Amino acid sequence: MSATSDFYLARAEQNAYEARECNLANVRDRYLHSQAVWQALADRVLISETTREAQLAEKIAKQIS
Repeated sequence: MSATSDFYLARAEQNAYEARECNLANVRDRYLHSQAVWQALADRVLISETTREAQLAEKIAKQIS
């Protein structure tokens, strides 16, 4: 994982924690929304990283053969 996906996942986790600890419904909703956004960003980056690694492996395999 890159530092970017690690950062996004850490922010999502922090917002989930804050939502669990919060007593005010509107603030909890804000934390949950923020968590969802950070998680979506992390998911996008992780998909990109996985795709990039697969493409690199394919390129190397073609060069070897």
